Amino acid sequence: MKIELKPIAFVKNSRTEPIDDNWSDVISEIVLTEEVPIHSLQGIDSFSHLEILYYFDKVKPSEIVYENHPRGNPNYPKVGIFAQRKKDRPNQLGICTVELLKVVGKRLIVKYLDAIEGTPVLDIKPVFRDFEPQSPIRQPRWATDLMKHYW
Repeated sequence: MKIELKPIAFVKNSRTEPIDDNWSDVISEIVLTEEVPIHSLQGIDSFSHLEILYYFDKVKPSEIVYENHPRGNPNYPKVGIFAQRKKDRPNQLGICTVELLKVVGKRLIVKYLDAIEGTPVLDIKPVFRDFEPQSPIRQPRWATDLMKHYW
């Protein structure tokens, strides 16, 4: 089965390379394509956070991995791709919860988006408290260490 998607928006920001850390200083714009009408954003400004689904379009098929040491660090255990959030994924999909700062026409101004300039956006969803985890979040120590400078 083949699934075809088309971008509904593109990311505009100052990051041109997928650097792993210090994303909290990056303010991004998510700019809807011409085909997506402005009224698709009606009511979105009443939400503080959004989930952005995007496509890692710069990843080459030869870079896709199914297991590795996260960030190539041998001090971290070798884990499967579905146990990490690496960009070099089988379907090259990324997802991130962002803070919505403001809406300007067909542009969403957001913080905490870890996508680079020109990244195609596939979907935008508001964050509902009721869809957040209903039980405590658990993660391995290496994941906490890996994320200490991410934001």
